[in-house]
Amino acid sequence: MLETIEPRPSLAAAPDDELLDAYSRAVTSAVDRVAPAVVRIDVHGRKRDESRRSRRPRGSGSGFVFTPDGFLLTNSHVVHGAAELEVSFADGRRMPAHLVGDDPHTDLAVVRIHAPDLAVAALGDSTAVRPGQLAIAIGNPYGFDCTVTAGVVSAVGRSLASRSGRTVDNVIQTDAALNPGNSGGPLVSSRGEVIGVNTAVILPAQGLCFAIAASTVKLIAGRLIKDGRVRRGVLGIGGQTVPLHARVARHFGLPLTSAVGVMSLDAKGAAATSGVLHGDRVVAVDDKPTPGIEALQRLMLETEPGTIVTLTLIRGADKLAVRVMTGDAR
Repeated sequence: MLETIEPRPSLAAAPDDELLDAYSRAVTSAVDRVAPAVVRIDVHGRKRDESRRSRRPRGSGSGFVFTPDGFLLTNSHVVHGAAELEVSFADGRRMPAHLVGDDPHTDLAVVRIHAPDLAVAALGDSTAVRPGQLAIAIGNPYGFDCTVTAGVVSAVGRSLASRSGRTVDNVIQTDAALNPGNSGGPLVSSRGEVIGVNTAVILPAQGLCFAIAASTVKLIAGRLIKDGRVRRGVLGIGGQTVPLHARVARHFGLPLTSAVGVMSLDAKGAAATSGVLHGDRVVAVDDKPTPGIEALQRLMLETEPGTIVTLTLIRGADKLAVRVMTGDAR
């Protein structure tokens, strides 16, 4: 008599199943934490537009609540110049909102609503983000509310031209799919923390999407809440954080392991006209160390336009001091 042998499950398949389950759990857990704070923002007319009284939306985007008292983050290009704003939550609540302030140079804006029991999405530490880690985008593309896409962080420290023409530094690149309407929504880590604000997609390309890093958001949002705008001195530099070789640091007595690499220059900007070159590494501004692009951004936010600052640069084997009069970002 022949013995019936039951087929055994493939041992090779089990780890894949476990990984898929872990991936799914990570995504769903992050979405559960953040999605209740995500909103759709409808723009009804634009200022100086005679049709602004119409209740038919002139455009829409995404945003998310980031403080319990009703402050929301979104993109400047979503709400700039809006006559009226209306916010919708996934649970069906709709309410008017008003623009607190926006900064076209970083494509960030703060909007406020007045409502009880608001879910809040926490801003995370984007400086710890690494290429290859999970990235989740939540938003309202083409009016499909609370849409979730997932991918990975493709790169960090990118520079991107904003709609104002100024270069935005410290941008996160991801392949989590974005479409019109996703603008202003959160880019979320597997821990359910917001690591960026989705801002742009290169339409002819596939998987090239960008978000303003949370570290930049933290710098800008406070200024917008306080003053309604951001006025800063600009250097005309597009930069990113780059390693500084230990031998170079020792040779020049620098307490740094990284610096700001000059990746692009505005030909008519303050830095270029003062002699800064592509490839220079900025290690200090007025003797204040700049170990990364966030440090340089913070120093420029504290510097009034028209101020003369001294940039300490490493150029090849030389250490240079270059005096630059900051321009105005307006």
